[in-house]
Amino acid sequence: MHKKIIALASALSLGACCLTGCASNNQSTKDKELDKVTIAEVTHSVFYAPQYAAITKGFFEEEGIKVDLIDAQGADKTMAALISGEADIGLMGPEASIYVYKQGSDDYAINFAQLTKRDGSFIVSREKNDNFTYKDLEGKEILGGRAGGVPLMTLEYLLKNQGLNIGEKTSKNQVNVRTDVQFGVMAGAFAAGEADYTTAFEPTATQLVKEGAGYIVSSVGRDAGEIPFTCYSATKSYMDKNSDLVQRFTNALYKGQKWVQQASDKEVAKAMQPFFEDTSLEDLEIVAQKYKEIDAWSSDPLLKEDSLNRLMDVMIEGGELNEKVPYDSVVTTTYAENAIKNVK
Repeated sequence: MHKKIIALASALSLGACCLTGCASNNQSTKDKELDKVTIAEVTHSVFYAPQYAAITKGFFEEEGIKVDLIDAQGADKTMAALISGEADIGLMGPEASIYVYKQGSDDYAINFAQLTKRDGSFIVSREKNDNFTYKDLEGKEILGGRAGGVPLMTLEYLLKNQGLNIGEKTSKNQVNVRTDVQFGVMAGAFAAGEADYTTAFEPTATQLVKEGAGYIVSSVGRDAGEIPFTCYSATKSYMDKNSDLVQRFTNALYKGQKWVQQASDKEVAKAMQPFFEDTSLEDLEIVAQKYKEIDAWSSDPLLKEDSLNRLMDVMIEGGELNEKVPYDSVVTTTYAENAIKNVK
């Protein structure tokens, strides 16, 4: 399975080493003192800013952890890495653990910490519209993403709640949500003239605007409401054997979440930049501003039952789930509750 290693150590640790002139063998010794945790990310995205801040600000090191990141490029590959033991912790939507639980696996993944609490995509229009309403989508075409994916399901859930019907342009209140364009090339297809609207995560949405290819008119996450969009999970067996490590991981994440809530957009951008060297600090600052404006990032790691129920409502509405699974079967709140209680 091909995967790209994104980062092998905390940027703060490397920076401190350069400033103090420590020798490479000393760095190696220091790394050996840290517990290595490999995270498989569903994708490598600026949407996960609190995680990158927790690394670059040294919060994982404070908890005795050295983080490796793997870009798994898909929830199915992320879950496969988790189940096979290639990764210790998976960062993906909790729907993946619901699917595995429904399949009857003995050692399925359990969600222990939440990172984002809304869909991170924005609706981009070909025409400028400062007074956009969802009624404007009537009779139009929008690129929605992969069939069965939570971004598409969330969009369709939102559109239906706004009184629109999903399908071809044949009747009143109808919007054609296209799923025939792969997620990775949606922006390029839209810029080339496909559809009237597209959905795009940051920084792609901002890049479309800067290139004059479109205008951001709304936020799917803001308008659809809170759902646990991305969470950290680990297998039951891994948590049984590494309970203390999972707790320290959650503590570090919570420190990152708290820091991002209080930091300026520019500070968040600087904390992310070591992981996105091809994106300008200016664009990262815009990203931070936009995601803060829609309250996309969880302020603490607690995955709540009503939030998971809303996600399952979206999945049922999207035809990907026939019935809800018990909250306690796929979620543990122990680590999040301990972090909230003990991390000051």
